[in-house]
Parts: sequence; structure tokens; C-alpha cells
Amino acid sequence: MSDSSTTPPSSSPHHVSDALPPTEQHARQYETVRNAHETELVEDYVELIGDLLEHQGEARSADIAQRMAVSQATVSKMIRRLKELGLVNSKPYRSLFLTEAGRVMARNSRERHDIVLHFLRALGVSDTTARIDAEGMEHHVSQETLEIMQRFTEQHRPA
Repeated sequence: MSDSSTTPPSSSPHHVSDALPPTEQHARQYETVRNAHETELVEDYVELIGDLLEHQGEARSADIAQRMAVSQATVSKMIRRLKELGLVNSKPYRSLFLTEAGRVMARNSRERHDIVLHFLRALGVSDTTARIDAEGMEHHVSQETLEIMQRFTEQHRPA
């Protein structure tokens, strides 16, 4: 008589190494996530500013606050940070503008976002859920994974 508590680890659907990776690898995983968390908000703002400029011709703080569901004060604080990072310029009573570095960041962020979004849709995830999930995932996906997601999406494109 055998119960699941006596099942040897090798017959488990997960490998033993899946549970706890080697220390160095584990540390790199957490470091990668921490680094992604540090940049994701900056990337989200820059991407949104780029999208607003492209689709509406201007990027105003009020539009950013509304689309991100945050206060004007929160947007103002982030805009100061983006200016310090050399990603955004503004003029009094005018909209925001991306610097060259900001345009590059916005384009890269948009490309990552689109790859993840299209991948999720190709898997059959609903549009609403795919948009929500892609918003967080795009910051935490490696270049290797993005390339595989893109290949998968291209191979599963409807005819």
C-alpha cells in the first residue's frame, strides 16, 4: 500500500531543483526582481507619455493622473524624478515632452509590453485580462523569454 507521502521525489511532477535553486542563482533571481521593481514605475510613466504624445499629440499631467488613477501631486512628483533622470522636458503651461533617452525607453517599454500582450492573447487569455497581466509582466521578462514569446506568437497567428 502506497500513499502520496511515500512517493519518491523523482516521480513528482516537479523536479527537486524547481523547489530551491542553488544559492547564487536564487540570489540573482531576487536581485533581478528588485531591479525590475525599481525601474517599472519610471518605465510605465515614460511609456504612457510616449503613447499620449503619439495618439493625442500631447501628454498633460491631468491625463496621466487620470489614466494611472493617481493624484496630480503624485504625477508632479514623478515628473520631477523623470526630469532629474533626463527622460522628460516640460515648459510652463504646456504638455510634457520626452527627451531622446525618454523616447528610447518608451519605445523599448512599448515593444516589451506588446510582445507580452500578444503572447497572452495567443494563449487564449481574454483581452481585458491580457492587458492587465501584460502591464506587470513586461517589466519582469528577460530578453530570452521575450524572444521565445514573440516566436510563439508568430507561430500561432491566426491565418
